[in-house]
Amino acid sequence: MLSIAKILENMELGHNILHGQWDWMGDPAIHSTTWEWDFLTPAEAWKHTHNHLHHTWTNVVDRDRDLGYVVFRMSADQRWRPRHLAQPLYNLVLAPFFEWGIALYDLEPDAVAAGRKTRRSFAADLSGFLSKATRQLAKDYVLFPLLAGPSALPCLLGNLTANTVRNLWTNTIIFCGHFPGDVQTFTEEHIEGETRGQWYLRQIQGSADIEGSPLFHILSGNLGHQIEHHAFPDLPSNRYAEIAPRVRELCEKYGIPYVTGPLWRQYGSTWGRILRFALPGR
Repeated sequence: MLSIAKILENMELGHNILHGQWDWMGDPAIHSTTWEWDFLTPAEAWKHTHNHLHHTWTNVVDRDRDLGYVVFRMSADQRWRPRHLAQPLYNLVLAPFFEWGIALYDLEPDAVAAGRKTRRSFAADLSGFLSKATRQLAKDYVLFPLLAGPSALPCLLGNLTANTVRNLWTNTIIFCGHFPGDVQTFTEEHIEGETRGQWYLRQIQGSADIEGSPLFHILSGNLGHQIEHHAFPDLPSNRYAEIAPRVRELCEKYGIPYVTGPLWRQYGSTWGRILRFALPGR
């Protein structure tokens, strides 16, 4: 039950609220400017790397840092390095600790090394992360176990299990919505002079849907409709299932690939991409 609660809080609530999908209600309790989620990375840091960078430059090599999260090689247009040989192992390690990976990624240490981010800005972000992480760790692994008294150890292990399950599920859904083999990537030359219509086209071609039941879509924060989410990121998530058939119909009408499939197929295809681009010359 706690695992499910953390999944819902992270994906159906946190992700979608921080996209501003419910700002139109004017309710400060679920507004993108006031929400802070049960996750290690501070909401403001995540909104910068995800909402601004990723959703603007979706799958553009050297512009979208989410294309491989700096660690993975996910496109033939990305330069191969020997460290990429180990990227299947990286993902096995990353999955159960996904919130830690995202939190460290949101600090943008690579941007500091490249001179795109100042050390002062990095220090401020690091301070925010350490403050948030301290509160999260203290809540799950100190305060609640102490409140549980004789059940302190089961409480601690329960929190650890729930966080791990949430991390594994989140990693699976996000990777399967972005990295199946048929999802396209782009170079900066591709987007030179890009029109608004071409931006929508890139969002569709650079994303993948995951087919499933209504319960599956609730547990995935409706990110099984990743194509629709990328085309309309601030549309309330409960509307994605409603517009998905219309988006697919338009894609079929104009011969635009609409990448979709059940979770098992998208998961296998994603791993195929990870393995393929781990090797040079692919």
